[in-house]
Amino acid sequence: MRSDSSVTPAVNSGGVSEPGDASRERSVPSRRFAAGTSGVRGLLLTLLGGYVRSPGQATPTSAFVEALGRFGVREDACRQALARATADGWLRPSREGRYTWWRLSPAFGQFLRLGAERILRFTAAQPDWDGRWLVVLARAAETNRPARHLLRTRLRWAGFGNPAPGTWVNTHTDRAGEAELVLDEAGVRREAQIFVAEHLSGGEASALVRQAWNFDEVEREYEAFLAAFTRPPFSDPLVRLTRLVHDWRRLALIDPELPAELLPAGWRGARAARLFHEQHARWAPAALREWERISARTR
Repeated sequence: MRSDSSVTPAVNSGGVSEPGDASRERSVPSRRFAAGTSGVRGLLLTLLGGYVRSPGQATPTSAFVEALGRFGVREDACRQALARATADGWLRPSREGRYTWWRLSPAFGQFLRLGAERILRFTAAQPDWDGRWLVVLARAAETNRPARHLLRTRLRWAGFGNPAPGTWVNTHTDRAGEAELVLDEAGVRREAQIFVAEHLSGGEASALVRQAWNFDEVEREYEAFLAAFTRPPFSDPLVRLTRLVHDWRRLALIDPELPAELLPAGWRGARAARLFHEQHARWAPAALREWERISARTR
């Protein structure tokens, strides 16, 4: 994936199957919330997480139309994405005269705050690892393809690697609760087992890492990110910051953030993390001012 492709103009807001009750609100990342870093829906999620985040903040339709329009998104596609976000419990619209204003639902506002904290803390390497592993033993029936896909996708987003069928490992032992939510949603929690374990003997832990995660793919993504954001930036402050956060959000989903001692030599994620945090600090003030400016207008 080229780093700029995730926010290249896209007019369809679908592309990802989204099971579950649309009226059920959650305060933790679910497949519904995490899916779709590409397309209008994913771009809307980045805008909400970067510039709104507070459930009490009202934003006019015109702000979303203008912001998404800067990425080539048509107004009708923007309005469709807002309608779907409302149906899924992300947003709550209100009518004032001729204008519609949008506020975050409390649950989705909490999700965005947690997600923003995780993205801004993400450094492509886990600090202070104590050597323990979180191990999940879980399988879904071969005939239950939706559950198998959900397990594979959501556990990987939570940083789990899959060294053997039915076995998932993670160096972040504090993510047991997130694993339980995934197992519940897949309908396999009663048959699953979760452990915290230490590596005592046998092969090198680095061999387990190579079996569990595809670092070639992740490094290619980091190379694309570095290439995209070391070039001269866009002059539009809203576009350049949104692109930066949008692509970094994707990397935070696919990189398990392992401790330095388990990472490949010359890990590009460290360079990319430094670049992200430097550019974010440099670009955020102007982008926030631009969002406030376009949010002050109504249409």
